[in-house]
Amino acid sequence: MNHTEQHSTGSPASWTVGPEAVDSPAARALWRAYYTEVSDRYYLLHEGRTTDPEELEREVAAETGADLVAPGGMLLVALYEGEPAGTAGVRMVDAGDGIAELKRVFVREELRGKGGSGVLLGAAEDAARALGARRIVLDTRLDLVEARALYTRHGYAETEPFTERMYAEVWYAKDLAPVAG
Repeated sequence: MNHTEQHSTGSPASWTVGPEAVDSPAARALWRAYYTEVSDRYYLLHEGRTTDPEELEREVAAETGADLVAPGGMLLVALYEGEPAGTAGVRMVDAGDGIAELKRVFVREELRGKGGSGVLLGAAEDAARALGARRIVLDTRLDLVEARALYTRHGYAETEPFTERMYAEVWYAKDLAPVAG
């Protein structure tokens, strides 16, 4: 699975996406950046502060990504001009019904607006299909308006709650079209 897309500015820079070990340096660095951003945004909104450094270290270390490894999951890393730039994960949550969950969708802030999130979503959907999914679901927070807009732009629709996670405030789903063969 190798997704490449030229971004809309016509620049020769491109995005590539492929599977990555959850414990690789690139995956760990992107997980830290993702967690720092979403955690800081939450605390700034609700408590007027950033994440406590001890909490950040504890939470980053606690999330091993074990659900994003084969045979039931996959972590993807996007490269922009050959450098780690974003991540997305998928994991099967109901193999019998063909349902996968999308997790950890993230593009480094300085690279947003260059088409990487769409490339990541396409790769994640392909990974979900490869795992046997016919439907992909996700949960997110209301304040993550950029993520919510991204999902809507790419055909995800709000759906009924399917998790009771602490930070889950809105849920999305998308039926995955079979791969044309």
